[in-house]
Amino acid sequence: MSLLSVKSGLRAGCALGLFMLASATAHAGGFAIRENSAYGQGTSFAGIASGGALSSMFWNPATMTQFAGVQSEMDTAAIFPYANHTAQAGSTLLVFGSADNSAEEALVPSGYLSYQINPNLWLGMSFNAPFGLSVRFPDIWAGRDYAESSSLRTYNASPSIAYRINDWISVGAGVQLEYAKANLVTGLGATPGATTTIGGTGWGYGFTAGVTLTPTPTTTIGIGYRSAINQKISGEMLVTAALPFTTPGSVSTTLNLPDVISLGIRQRLDPRWSLLGTVEWTNWSRIGTSIVTQPNGAPATILGNNVTLPFQYKDGWFFSAGAEYLWSERLALRAGVGYEISPITDDVRTPRLPDNDRLWLSSGLTWQVGGGMSFDLAYSHLWVRDTNINVGPGNPWFNGAVVYNGNVDAHVDILSLALKIRWDHPKAPVKTSLYTK
Repeated sequence: MSLLSVKSGLRAGCALGLFMLASATAHAGGFAIRENSAYGQGTSFAGIASGGALSSMFWNPATMTQFAGVQSEMDTAAIFPYANHTAQAGSTLLVFGSADNSAEEALVPSGYLSYQINPNLWLGMSFNAPFGLSVRFPDIWAGRDYAESSSLRTYNASPSIAYRINDWISVGAGVQLEYAKANLVTGLGATPGATTTIGGTGWGYGFTAGVTLTPTPTTTIGIGYRSAINQKISGEMLVTAALPFTTPGSVSTTLNLPDVISLGIRQRLDPRWSLLGTVEWTNWSRIGTSIVTQPNGAPATILGNNVTLPFQYKDGWFFSAGAEYLWSERLALRAGVGYEISPITDDVRTPRLPDNDRLWLSSGLTWQVGGGMSFDLAYSHLWVRDTNINVGPGNPWFNGAVVYNGNVDAHVDILSLALKIRWDHPKAPVKTSLYTK
């Protein structure tokens, strides 16, 4: 490639870096964050592992081979969740009342860069926030022993490489470098102001891999894999009350984050219409129980009880279908519906993570500005299934003294925007992959 292309790539990389630094204080709502592509969100992520936008490389690095030259994409998702908690009879601290909306709005950034070395080889880089939690609760409420204001933030960088073997098969792989910062606050009994806080930071490492297949000129199939990451977090446990048989001070734990397999398909029906579909499996069952330990390896304790985070989730599933219509050379419209099976069951649910099965409905568009620049815009509404929470005997989070029963009314609205730029200014216009070539 020319010296101009190299300089363009460097400018693109700097732009992505500045974007992520400017957004580094943003936090994410929910434990897993899917909103890493405005283009994909427009179809409820139907077909995203088979390509369509540079941000597809989050799910499948092999999709980079669909994008010639030097290209970048910068995405921002504004998430507006709602989760209203109503305490019910049987709660030990029912007199403390319920909690209004515990979900916090979030701005989730992501960025992508691809650089074509030669006709068959690409290098790429992505920046994402794939996991997160951000909730706020009053200190005095009926579920304080299982949820007060807490946060988990992750920042993931993934350099990758892709190779086009021939016109019908491409492969890709990359590494994941992930930084995490956690701060989990839990009330202690019925005493206002009495809390325990576990906070810390850490790093985890993994990889990505994928393949795209084009069995016919109108069909593209993509399979992507994001590996599990064992996020090792070190920090402190703070206890505001003087309690016997309690070990405040330096602590550490490991959060076993899941691996993900995504299958996407894009089927062009005619020059304007394409159908898309996705099936995704997330190995949440590997998270198990995280044990909080002291520097000597012994478990941290509160009142003689070991401090643990007994997530004990099951595997999660996501299904979606969508369609894309090329309205004109400049405008593409898309829509999709999805259904997500939550990994959090009634047996282990707490107010801090009141997740449940949800239905997605999304729409989006791409506008070609010209000069190698385009925008993606998407909106989604998520209906969350009515959620019951029963933290008592049988729930692994039960502290042995305080029972909490309640239900949650929840929904989510998401608005995403992406800016896509081709930096090396090809002599002839190059069509973006709005549908399978």
